[in-house]
Amino acid sequence: MIRIGDTIFSRDIFERKFKCDLPECLGNCCRYGDSGAPLSEEEASILDEIWPEVRPYLRPAGREVIENEGTSTRDFDNDIVTPLIGNEECAYTILEGNIFMCGIERAWSEGKIAFRKPVSCHLFPIRVKRFKDFVAVNYQELSICHSALARGTRENVYVYEFLKDPLIRLMGEESYNELYLSAEDFRRTRRQSRF
Repeated sequence: MIRIGDTIFSRDIFERKFKCDLPECLGNCCRYGDSGAPLSEEEASILDEIWPEVRPYLRPAGREVIENEGTSTRDFDNDIVTPLIGNEECAYTILEGNIFMCGIERAWSEGKIAFRKPVSCHLFPIRVKRFKDFVAVNYQELSICHSALARGTRENVYVYEFLKDPLIRLMGEESYNELYLSAEDFRRTRRQSRF
C-alpha cells in the first residue's frame, strides 16, 4: 500500500500492467456487472441536468429505461448508480459496431456537455471506496479485461499510467505527480530487493 494524503493505493495499481483493448473486449465493462456504474450525489444531479443533451445519443432501450427509472437509481446496496437495460448493460451505452461505448462521453466529445462521464467509469478498473478517515483506491481484476492485461504487458503500461487522466480528475495533478514518483520509487525498491 502507498498512502498519499488521506488516500491509500493498493500495490496492484503500481505492479499490474493494463491498457484497454476495445476491439478485443468489446466494451464489456459497460455491459456486465452487479449493478450500474457508481455515482456521487453530485454526478446524479449532473445527469439530471444534462439528460436533454445526452438523450439523442442513446439507443431506444436506454432512453426508455431512463425515462421510466430516472437518470440515476439505487442498487441493492442502496448506492446511487446508473440504470441498467434488462439488468445487464448501462442504460447510457451506445453501440459502435459491436463495441459498447458511453453515450455521455460521446456527447462530451462532440462538445454538447462539459461532463465527460462518471468518475467510476473513467477510473475503471480502479474502484474507489470512501471511509470515515481515508479513501481506498484498489485495482479490480475481472476476466472481461484479460485483453487489457495482455496489451498493457505488451506495451509496458502500468495501471496508474493508463489511468493518468481520471486519476488527475480524482485527486488533482499535484497529487498524481506524487503518486507517479511514489510508484517509480516503489518499483525501483522492489527491483533492488531482488538482488
